[in-house]
Amino acid sequence: MRKLFNRELTNNKQANDNKDSSLSWIIASLGQVAHFTSVVIRNVLATSGWVRSAHTAPYAKSAHNSQLTKFAFTLAETLVVMGIIGVVAALTIPNLNQSTGDREKVAKVKKVYANLTDAFGRATAVYGPIDEWFKADGTSATAKSDRFKNRISEFLKLSKDCGVDSVGCFFNGDYKTLEGKSVEFLSDDFPKVLLADGTALEFNINSNDCDLGVSLMIPPSLGGGPSKPQFIVTTFCGVINVDIDGMKGANTTGKDAFEFLITSEGITPAGTSEDVWGFEGNYSLDKNCFKNGRYCTGWIIETGNMDYLKATNGSCSLSWKKTTCK
Repeated sequence: MRKLFNRELTNNKQANDNKDSSLSWIIASLGQVAHFTSVVIRNVLATSGWVRSAHTAPYAKSAHNSQLTKFAFTLAETLVVMGIIGVVAALTIPNLNQSTGDREKVAKVKKVYANLTDAFGRATAVYGPIDEWFKADGTSATAKSDRFKNRISEFLKLSKDCGVDSVGCFFNGDYKTLEGKSVEFLSDDFPKVLLADGTALEFNINSNDCDLGVSLMIPPSLGGGPSKPQFIVTTFCGVINVDIDGMKGANTTGKDAFEFLITSEGITPAGTSEDVWGFEGNYSLDKNCFKNGRYCTGWIIETGNMDYLKATNGSCSLSWKKTTCK
């Protein structure tokens, strides 16, 4: 978990560097277009004879009139310039807006991850290991989820506690997958809160698993190895469903709705490149991220981008070895 969190911080720095690089490239490109446009206009004016000076205009009645003619632009010239500007804007602004919007969403997901990780660490420091929290709650998933919500919320900045109701925290309607299909993202049985920054959280503790130890293989990056597989005993407790836009936004998994796993080791993004928790092996990118969208959280944390949206519409092919469409 510590390595994944450190890697997330490194990705933050890389994302900022990429942002500066992209902005510099756009500014430089606009400068080149402007320079090219001015050259073309000057050549057109020079060869067409539309602009005449006091010396070349035989019909000039006075120096004053010739100066007005010298610096005036015709309607045709103005339309040419406006047309060129329009083409440049049509090519540049949509991509710039999408790129900026994606970067903002990536930043929000990473912020939620950092806040949940910090709150979980503080809560376990105060109340002890998470698998000891629910001994008085019997088998009730709702009671366990409510206890988890109360303890972790002490270390989050809440705007509203909605109980089990979506109204006032989440979008009160059907969520969609990246394919446009309806998906059951929320439940009427689990508590929901709204953070001060507008992010909505639903806490879902699974009553069947939270008190069970599960042996899972540690991947090489976390200390394991292919020749001598190593194992740890951990506990999978449930999930945290997150809508970074709360009641607004696209209400679509993979765009503004994401999932985090609750384990005894901490909060883990759903769908990481390493099969740390043993669920569905890499979470099947084609199925669970590129189409479903729900398990794209790990992709965002690890790569710092949302290029999987281009893989969804077929304009780019991605994998854990090729993590960008650039």
